[in-house]
Amino acid sequence: MSKFMKMMPSMIPFFITQFLFSQIPQMDKGIFVEKKNEFFDQIEYKNKKYSEDEKERFIMDFEGMDLPESLEEFTTFWHNAPISQGNSGTCWCFCTTSFYESEISRTTGRKIKLSEMYTVYWEYVEKARRYVQKLGNSRFVQGSMGNHIPIIWTKYGIVPADAYSALAEDEPFYNHDALFEEMESYLNFVKENRIWEEEKVIETIKSILNYHMGTPPATITVDGREMTPLDYFNKVLKINFDDYIDLLSLLEQPYNQFVTYPVPDNWWKSQAYYNVPLDIFMQIIQNALCNGFTISIGGDVSEPGYYDNKEVAMVPTFDIPSEYIDDNARQLRFSNKSTTDDHGIHIVGFMEKNGADWYLIKDSGSSSRNGPNKGYYFYHEDYIKLKMMDFVVHKDALKGIIDIPSMEM
Repeated sequence: MSKFMKMMPSMIPFFITQFLFSQIPQMDKGIFVEKKNEFFDQIEYKNKKYSEDEKERFIMDFEGMDLPESLEEFTTFWHNAPISQGNSGTCWCFCTTSFYESEISRTTGRKIKLSEMYTVYWEYVEKARRYVQKLGNSRFVQGSMGNHIPIIWTKYGIVPADAYSALAEDEPFYNHDALFEEMESYLNFVKENRIWEEEKVIETIKSILNYHMGTPPATITVDGREMTPLDYFNKVLKINFDDYIDLLSLLEQPYNQFVTYPVPDNWWKSQAYYNVPLDIFMQIIQNALCNGFTISIGGDVSEPGYYDNKEVAMVPTFDIPSEYIDDNARQLRFSNKSTTDDHGIHIVGFMEKNGADWYLIKDSGSSSRNGPNKGYYFYHEDYIKLKMMDFVVHKDALKGIIDIPSMEM
C-alpha cells in the first residue's frame, strides 16, 4: 500500500470538516466603540455642550466589508442639499419637505427650497389647539409624522426658505430646548388650572413661538408678485396631496386597508396609513426608485448595524440572518419595542452592490454629519426591510403592484 493510500483514512475527517464549514454562511461580529457624536460636540448652544454618557456602544464590525463610500456610486434623483435640523425633534418635517421639493422638481422642473420651520411653527400651534380641545389628553411633543404636512400646508400654506428661517442670529443650528420647555411649562399650567380657553391659549403659544422663532410672514414676494403663503402653495407649488399615499407594513394590523399607525408621534391618531404585506412594501419601494420617484420614509435608527462613521445601516447576522427577515420579524421588534419610530429620512437614490440593493439616504440628523458625505447615509435593503416602518410616495409608483381604494373619512 502506498504512503498516499495509508494517509487517506486519517484525512477523511479533515475533508468532511472543511466541507461542513464551507457551507456555513458568513457570520458577522460585533465590537465596542466609544459612544460619541462629533458633529454635536462642535456645537455650543448658549454655553451648553452636547454630551453623551461614557458607556461604550456595541456595534457591528465593518472591518473588511465592501461598502458604499460615495454618492457617485448611486443613481440619484434631484434633491436639495442636506441641511441639519440641529437640536430639534423635527426630522419628520425636514425629510417630508425635502420629498415634496423633489416632487415639485419632478413634476414641474422648478428647483425650490421651502422653509421647514414655517411648517413647524404652525404644527406647534395645531398641537396646542388639540391639547386644549382634548382637555390636556393629547400629546404635545416635538415629533410628528410626515403625513401631517398636507394638513398644515392646506390650512396655512408654505413659504420659501429665504422668507422664514426661524434661526437665531447667534446660533448656527436650530435649538428648540428653551422654546419647547417654555411651551410645555405653559400647557402644564393650563391643564393644572383648567384654562380651556382655546384662543387665549393659542395666542400665548404663538407669542412664545414668535419670541423664539420669529413671526412667520403674512405675505411673501415670489417672481415679483406679492402673495400669501396659501396663495404660494395653491398657485405656485400646485401639489395635489390626493396623488400621494402613506404605506405601512405591520402584521398586527389588517393588510390591504387603511389603519392607524400606533406610535406616539401620530399625535392626532391619523388613520391614513395603508397597510400592506412586507413583500409588497419592498416591491413598491423598488418600483418607485426604478421609475424616478423619491420616498420619504421613517423607522428605527438605533441598531448595532447603524454606524455614523461608516455612514451605513445594515442588519448583522447576530441580530437576524437576511433570509429570516419577514413580516413576523418586523412585528416582533415592533411589539417588544426594539423597533421604534425614531427618525424620518428621504431616499434619493439607489444602487446594486454585490447582489444587494443599497439606498442613498438624505438625513437631517446630527449623526449623518460625522462621516465624509455630510448629510447622507447608505442603507442596505435588509435594514429597510426590517427597521423602516412607513413611507410616503406618489401613487403612480404603485401601478401594476396594488390598487388602493379611496379612503373613507
